[in-house]
Amino acid sequence: MSDINHSNALQHQIFSYITKAADALEVDTYVIGGFVRDYFLNRQNKMDIDIVCVGDGIELAQKVARLLPNKPKVQVFKTYGTAMLKAFDLEIEFVGARKESYSEDSRKPSVEKGSLSDDQNRRDFTINALALQLNASHFGELLDPFNGLEHLKQQLITTPLAPDETYSDDPLRMMRAIRFSAQLNFFIDPNSLSSIEKNADRLKIISNERIVTEINKIMLTEKPSLGFKLLHRTKLLPLILPELTALEGIDEVEGQKHKDNFWHTLEVVDNISQETNNLWLRWAALLHDIGKAPTKRFNKRVGWTFHGHEFVGSKMVYKIFKRLKMPLNDKMKLVQKLVLLSSRPIAIVDDNVTDSAVRRLIFDAGDFFEDLMMLCEADITTKNPRRYKKYHNNFKIVRQRVKDVEERDHVRNFQPPISGQEIMNIYNIEPCKEVGIIKDAIKEAILEGDIQNDYAAAHDFMCRKAKELGLQQKV
Repeated sequence: MSDINHSNALQHQIFSYITKAADALEVDTYVIGGFVRDYFLNRQNKMDIDIVCVGDGIELAQKVARLLPNKPKVQVFKTYGTAMLKAFDLEIEFVGARKESYSEDSRKPSVEKGSLSDDQNRRDFTINALALQLNASHFGELLDPFNGLEHLKQQLITTPLAPDETYSDDPLRMMRAIRFSAQLNFFIDPNSLSSIEKNADRLKIISNERIVTEINKIMLTEKPSLGFKLLHRTKLLPLILPELTALEGIDEVEGQKHKDNFWHTLEVVDNISQETNNLWLRWAALLHDIGKAPTKRFNKRVGWTFHGHEFVGSKMVYKIFKRLKMPLNDKMKLVQKLVLLSSRPIAIVDDNVTDSAVRRLIFDAGDFFEDLMMLCEADITTKNPRRYKKYHNNFKIVRQRVKDVEERDHVRNFQPPISGQEIMNIYNIEPCKEVGIIKDAIKEAILEGDIQNDYAAAHDFMCRKAKELGLQQKV
């Protein structure tokens, strides 16, 4: 036990209630884990608090709830011997100190009651095993059996027990080690890092949902490449995103090379992360070149090509999201759209490109045009200052052309001025392919600039098209 009292860490009123409950039940009680770690790092905690007691954690939670003014409901998880309640905008989880033992094919442990020492042994990292006592007699005293406080000062991530034991027991801890390294900008102890690589295949027993939770936390760090480089180094990344590691390497034929699209991709993710905290835009950056591995070809006349990689990549986004049990919703569709359109804006710089191409880009990108441009600008990773400036100036040209066309033609997210229902009413027909043909023809005529984007022009065009299809207006 530390000689230094840290009761200033426990100013929040919730701790006074926990102290009263713990002393009434005569159980040694501690706050442990992330709350304590972040206090010593002077890091803002999202205020999820883990409480461990040498006794019945569920009984302690229920006692605290009875003492609190609003008598919150206690959620009990009997399988795990834990309980959770919400108070003062906090989520507080209670558990009795325990020992854990693991089987080879599962990260779900067999659990039995234990001492605080047993509980600290089962923690993932020394910096997460720090505990502050909450009982009144020793309130605020630190228990640090693994030198976690010194490791915080050293910015070191290491395990309480032998790393092979820690990582083999619960392989998700390998992902957590890398995530904490990326979040805190700490380095992983070399023995621990070697152990992660040694035990990498154990990740296969972890559910994709839990893996993605850690990947998303890495993606939301200030510089995601730090985490992805560690995933790559430890051989975890090919188990999670083999499509991404397939981009690594530079091939050379007849003296012609292409850039390493894997390392380029990590630069793009870092670039876009400087501009946005939007997780899905960061995913779009991670997957924007994903179709280049399967489309890579060598042509003697033009060198290396990746024809259609955007289309192939957008299809791969769905497969990746589905395999990783990620949401197959509008978030995925946004990533797909940005991957599909990622090469379109730069083509508009060419003076020979017509306003029709600009209108189509505006229509296809819709409300996500600015997101698309952010991705395109993040995609500039050249270290040549002259080229860097030229490429960014090119995108200024794109923005101006889009602004000019949009102000004139108003095509962003437009709906054809004449609906399918109106076509059916005018020609007294039921839903049929002719209705779709006319609607599509109106849309195409507007995007091509053949007619104005207004009702009168669309109506005249509809009449001509319907006549070609042999439709007669009802009298």
